[in-house]
Amino acid sequence: MDHETLAARLGNIYWLAGGSGAGKSTLARKIAAQYNMRLYATDDVMGDHHRRCDPQQCPNLTAFVNMDMDERWLNRSPQVMLETFHWFRGEAFHLIVEDLLSLPTDQPVIAEGFRLLPALVEPLLGLRSHAAWLIPTARFRRSALTSRGSLMDIAGKTSDPPRALENLLQRDEMFTSVVEREAQKRNLPVIHVDETMTVEESMARVVDLFELDGNREI
Repeated sequence: MDHETLAARLGNIYWLAGGSGAGKSTLARKIAAQYNMRLYATDDVMGDHHRRCDPQQCPNLTAFVNMDMDERWLNRSPQVMLETFHWFRGEAFHLIVEDLLSLPTDQPVIAEGFRLLPALVEPLLGLRSHAAWLIPTARFRRSALTSRGSLMDIAGKTSDPPRALENLLQRDEMFTSVVEREAQKRNLPVIHVDETMTVEESMARVVDLFELDGNREI
């Protein structure tokens, strides 16, 4: 199926992407509830996509699964982690598209997650106002992850949690910078998020960009 046909079939999809800790999941849940949208969270289907993905199509995912925790988060530099991390490489993105095409079309869908990379989403956009990339500052990202209590979920399973945590944070910071550059290079909508912004303010900016105010559920 060519990109023009795909874009037409995915015309009811709103894409909310960006860096880790930017508040994508929170905003997507709130927007979906307030505007009668179906929610598709890409984080929730990573396990399913791992099972469905042909190893030849997902070589970095296959290699990652076969590593132990120290090999994943300690024995490689943050730069190598970034360059080889399967979701950052767009592996299994075709399964996201398959999932979205299989959803009912009776209501709009908000798809959210860091896996929605600018280069992959752009060809699927009928309207550029149907996508936004949230770019958090490093301080906002660390604060958000700390408040969730999730900073050590991965790092704590290694033999050197502090160093693994620093590697993860550096990798995520580099990823966020790459996503911002790629979105801006393609003139795609970017919303910067910092510690001065409330959830309500961030949501208002996304809603305004998506032009949803006329679709509020009564």
